[in-house]
Amino acid sequence: MPLTAPRSLILNALLFQLGWFACVFGAQRPWLLLLAGACLVAHFLWISSWREDGRLVLSVLLFGCLLDSSLLHLGVLAFPSDSPLLPGWLALLWALFATTLNHSLAWSARPWWLGALLGAVFGPLSYYAGAQLADVGMPLGTWPTLAVLAGIWAGAMVGLNTLARVCKPRAA
Repeated sequence: MPLTAPRSLILNALLFQLGWFACVFGAQRPWLLLLAGACLVAHFLWISSWREDGRLVLSVLLFGCLLDSSLLHLGVLAFPSDSPLLPGWLALLWALFATTLNHSLAWSARPWWLGALLGAVFGPLSYYAGAQLADVGMPLGTWPTLAVLAGIWAGAMVGLNTLARVCKPRAA
């Protein structure tokens, strides 16, 4: 049963942060991905429902996998394994991130430049922290990679906030 705001917003932010750490540390300790998965399930039990957020989670998951796979194949990111596929922990992280767009990060949607600024600053910082903790390489160098990510994430946040609005179920 979903909680009422503002408790649900706080819980959403806490679940995302816990899930983020579980995913990033789960790159080295896969059992932690169970905790990240539990954070995703908790979102659907206590904050929202699959009906309300499921389409957005799947859409953002696909977008994120395409984006990070592109960054992998373009040599912007390098993962420890030789697999051409994105690591599962990173895909799960995208699903968790999607749960914040209509909840604890909903404030970033309007005005649009707020989301762009948030993405330009915190997107690269999240990648940098994740790269340090999960042994992800930045073959272009740290600063060029962060600059590329800042530009990508400025646009991505605007697009993802738009997607979140489009994926919201209409009132019956």
